[in-house]
Amino acid sequence: MSGIQTNKPKMTEVEIYGVESIPAKDRTSTPMDLFRIAFGGANSFATVLLGAFPIFFGLSLKQGLLATLLGVVLGSAILAPMAVFGPINGTNNAVSSGAHFGVVGRVLGSYLSLLTAIAFYSIAVWTAGDAIVGGAVQLFGFSDTKFFRGVAYGVMALLVLIVCIYGYQFMLWINKVAITGASIILVLGFVAFSGQVNWSFAGAFPSSSTTGFWPAFLGSAFIVLSNPISFGAFLGDWTRYIPRDAGGAKVIRAPFLSQIASLLPFLFGLVTTSIVAEKAPDAFKNFDYVGGLLATTPKWFLLPILLLAIIGGMSTGSTSLYGTGLDFSSVFPRLSRVQATILIGIISIILIFIGRFGYNLVTSVTTFVTLIIVCTTPWMIMMMIGYLHRRGHYLPDDLQVFNRGQKGGAYWFNNGYNFQAIFIWLFSAALSLSFVNLPGQYVGILGNNFNGLDISLFVAVVVPAVLYGLSLMIIPEASALHGNLGARFRKASNKPIAAIINK
Repeated sequence: MSGIQTNKPKMTEVEIYGVESIPAKDRTSTPMDLFRIAFGGANSFATVLLGAFPIFFGLSLKQGLLATLLGVVLGSAILAPMAVFGPINGTNNAVSSGAHFGVVGRVLGSYLSLLTAIAFYSIAVWTAGDAIVGGAVQLFGFSDTKFFRGVAYGVMALLVLIVCIYGYQFMLWINKVAITGASIILVLGFVAFSGQVNWSFAGAFPSSSTTGFWPAFLGSAFIVLSNPISFGAFLGDWTRYIPRDAGGAKVIRAPFLSQIASLLPFLFGLVTTSIVAEKAPDAFKNFDYVGGLLATTPKWFLLPILLLAIIGGMSTGSTSLYGTGLDFSSVFPRLSRVQATILIGIISIILIFIGRFGYNLVTSVTTFVTLIIVCTTPWMIMMMIGYLHRRGHYLPDDLQVFNRGQKGGAYWFNNGYNFQAIFIWLFSAALSLSFVNLPGQYVGILGNNFNGLDISLFVAVVVPAVLYGLSLMIIPEASALHGNLGARFRKASNKPIAAIINK
């Protein structure tokens, strides 16, 4: 960074950059900023809701704790390496994926980020809206009606959209507030509920040998793991503002630690759901976590819950929606970042109302997180394999070919598509989906082949790693894609690279 003048914009300035490579002088963020955004986005009511699922699936408090630890740690380990691409290329991860899927084929990453954004934007708005309505009913005597809930959802959705329109700096400030405010409230929450917790809460499975235990245990870990995995498509949105020479181990450590820190909201959801199961059984049977939580909450803690809902809803919603608006401004070049954000925001708001009022909440959540894991994990694994193969060498200017309306360059492959990589992703995602086994929710066509065990994550990690690694060894890439040290897996070929030209 020596000799480079930086000019950090104010948080209320509308962000000017889209997915073009961020100039060195404007890369003013640090790995600590990355930690703040990634933890702030996870430190919310949406994560609390995901923490409720182990108890919903019938696990005891201790079993649920183990499933939560497994999901968080494993998901964090898979997520963390995805932070390396932003500092190198100065752009988001979807555009960086063009180095492996082709500069046109990288729209695959754009649609994965859209799926993830809608899922977690929706969960953030639903949980925040439900908490606001429930708190207002108990504190101020409002009537719980669909209209009132609709207003609450709409207000929260618009607040998040406004943050995303302003862009990165405003979102960073929101998440700084979320880290402190939400953490204090959650710690107070443990104090508020401490007298009600039955640490011996048994659940439906006396031991691991009980029929149905392992599907419930792995299904719970699967739901928890979706939270860190969901950040994979978005890390580059924030790391693109980190200087290239500030990457490395620190930039990998930041998202890992941020997701480990998310154990705070996860455990709050886990512990309070065990209370709801015992003291508000009707709400528990209807999977109404928020309603059950408010019914068992000490009155003095109702207002802090409202604040947690608002703060957390804005942080999680903005980290989800921001990146998709950013990326779709390149998929549809006629749209600016702000215009694309507004368009995606409107579509998402419509889907929020359809998903909440037209379908069961638990079904909506499990469907979304299942698709996120089985589709995003193979994509992430392939990018990591590609990074190792290329020894971290990328050509940032060649990644921008599609965004500038050009063709050619090192990552043009076959008319902009690397069909070899795309096919491996499709096969891996489809095979992983077929092995999903979520108790009472979704079972793939091969889901019962391992005595009810859900091996979909294992498939989503191992299959693309093996197939893509083998393909790189069998079919050598062009030497222009590698640095002076060459390819890691095998010697590169002398394939010609198409010149970059305007269409």
